[in-house]
Amino acid sequence: MTPKLTKLLAALGLVGVFVLSGDSKVVAATATANLTVNVTVASNCTITSSAVVFPNYDPIVAHASTPDDSNAGSVTITCTKGTAATIGLGLGQNASGKQRRMRDTGTNYLNYELYQNEARTVVWGNASGSWFIPPVAPDKSPRTFAVHGRIPAAQDVPAGNYSDIVVATVNF
Repeated sequence: MTPKLTKLLAALGLVGVFVLSGDSKVVAATATANLTVNVTVASNCTITSSAVVFPNYDPIVAHASTPDDSNAGSVTITCTKGTAATIGLGLGQNASGKQRRMRDTGTNYLNYELYQNEARTVVWGNASGSWFIPPVAPDKSPRTFAVHGRIPAAQDVPAGNYSDIVVATVNF
């Protein structure tokens, strides 16, 4: 075989490969399938709080006959859109029966209460019937609700710093 003929046959073979592989209908077929994609969006809520801070309690003059009120506390919940929730506030670490109490560093107690409304007529508890029931979450934005506190007037307690820790719970 002459070198020219060898080059020609090689070139024709290369063209044949291109011709055969250039048309995909001749070489391959296709098939399709549907791929299902699923997820479950979980109903979820988180809760944070800010302290209820009362003005100084003066059992002799200012609070001898007037309660000491605070509007400083709050509870914030963030829930999945459409989630119905309730918010409960426990009795605290120093409760006596159903009476919430703050304690000083010793054994002295100062009674107080937490309320759902500014008029302080609806006690905020941690059981069905005393939960705060906010509207269903319109979206995933945080929602903050005020906690209204009251220390009854005329309690005979020694001077000092009084405190309590109340557990805030979101049920969903």
